[in-house]
Amino acid sequence: MSPKSAASAAKSQAESQPGASRKSSSDGQAIQSASSASGASPNPDASTGSGAVDSKASIQSSSAGQEAPSAQEELAHPEASASRMTRLKARLAKSPNPFGKALFAILTKDHLSESDWEDVEDTLLMADVGAEASEQLVKQLRDDARITGQKDPAAVRRGLRQRLIDLVDPDMDRTLVAARPRANRPSVIIMVGVNGTGKTTTAGKLARLFVADGKSVVMGAADTFRAAAADQLETWGGKVGVPVVRSDRDGADPASVAFEAAERAKNDQADVLIVDTAGRLQNKANLMDQLGKIRRVIEKNLPVDEVLLVLDATTGQNGMIQAQVFAQAIGVTGIVLTKLDGSAKGGIVISVQRELGVPVKLVGLGEGPDDLAVFDPESFVDGILGDE
Repeated sequence: MSPKSAASAAKSQAESQPGASRKSSSDGQAIQSASSASGASPNPDASTGSGAVDSKASIQSSSAGQEAPSAQEELAHPEASASRMTRLKARLAKSPNPFGKALFAILTKDHLSESDWEDVEDTLLMADVGAEASEQLVKQLRDDARITGQKDPAAVRRGLRQRLIDLVDPDMDRTLVAARPRANRPSVIIMVGVNGTGKTTTAGKLARLFVADGKSVVMGAADTFRAAAADQLETWGGKVGVPVVRSDRDGADPASVAFEAAERAKNDQADVLIVDTAGRLQNKANLMDQLGKIRRVIEKNLPVDEVLLVLDATTGQNGMIQAQVFAQAIGVTGIVLTKLDGSAKGGIVISVQRELGVPVKLVGLGEGPDDLAVFDPESFVDGILGDE
């Protein structure tokens, strides 16, 4: 892609990407060769003989964050992580038909009939809590009602809140590995998920979250099958001064880009490397092969600490099938749920954790650049129950 066409593509992407803009090379954010600056790159597949690494991968210049003060001032200042969940909880409370409110409305009736209890279970199933978890919660709530006989709405709400928190499981460790005190440096995160879930956008938002917490980040655009994916990442990265390693041609070997990104992050002594991957693949076997290769190639340079699966909350149980495929392909350490504010299916938090045995670590509630937050079970439950 020529510099002119690359700039045009980036401009078009910036206009469609909320809260993010990309500076062109004429504005001082140069694109340079990453692979030949210090000689030929090692072949990440040399041990297996599976092919050579692409010799050309272009990146945003590392000097982007070291330009004149006027350029520095143009970099965005992302919202700190500490304040995000409070704001996002209020947005969740305003989402359409949170299932917590529906449950509360049923449970505060004067006399609960068998039909009412069936409505409770139906509400949970429609919210994609899952059959087993729904049955468990209904049994617990019925036992609570028999034992306490509470009719006071405040007492019913407290009981329902605690039961829902227990189901979401507050004991799961939701800390991002890169945020832990003794994390590897760079700490490597691979983003996986089908196209349309907001995976690439989430990668950009995650970079902003780390920048807000004072960490240095490098991103790798290993989704080489979708032309706009690398441009999207550069748009996000350019706004906060994060370099992006990308191929100079569409359809390049994704593993080669991942390898170059790992080298760049290591050489820059970055805190975090975020690698975006493709979500549109021909079949399950192809998916497993490609993701497995990307992981193996990265691990020639750096250990992989985290694999985050991005799921669209509005897909409900269909997302569970996706989750299982990706878990088998590359091993998932955490879930990112996007579009949670536009869905009545918040129960997917419960069912996906039970199915995979890994925690929901991040949630997206809106299209703004800082509408991504670390998941907090209590804030989530308070949001779906709404204000008292």
